[in-house]
Amino acid sequence: MVTIDTAFLDRCIQTLEKALRMLQQTDADHIDYDLYRSATIKEFEIILEQAGKLLRKALKPYFHSSKAVDQLPFKALFRHAGHHGLLTLEEVERWLLYRDNRNSTAHDYGVDLAEKTLPLLPQFIADAKALSTAIRNPSSET
Repeated sequence: MVTIDTAFLDRCIQTLEKALRMLQQTDADHIDYDLYRSATIKEFEIILEQAGKLLRKALKPYFHSSKAVDQLPFKALFRHAGHHGLLTLEEVERWLLYRDNRNSTAHDYGVDLAEKTLPLLPQFIADAKALSTAIRNPSSET
């Protein structure tokens, strides 16, 4: 079995954790709050994209061709990850929710985006860490 490098994903998760921590420690009226909010949302988006890219690699052994995996839409990737035991059903449902959140806020970079996304982040971080582990160790239990 091929080992998949999750170093960039792991680094993004660490960055998101720090940005969120700094955001929570900063007064909302301070310019740094805007900076940390922007960093937090950007890392959320990057992690979603990285998760999809890495899942494509992890799922290739389960398909008849690489092209079949490459053509899967984002949500189908996560459904297949659940089907093949890389994620639990509950984790799949949350990842679909994260994607819906990202899609509904894609053009909103202000306060509304933060209000919709920030409450999701603690669980998102936990799910991203679990996904990284599942991709690195596909035989481990999720």
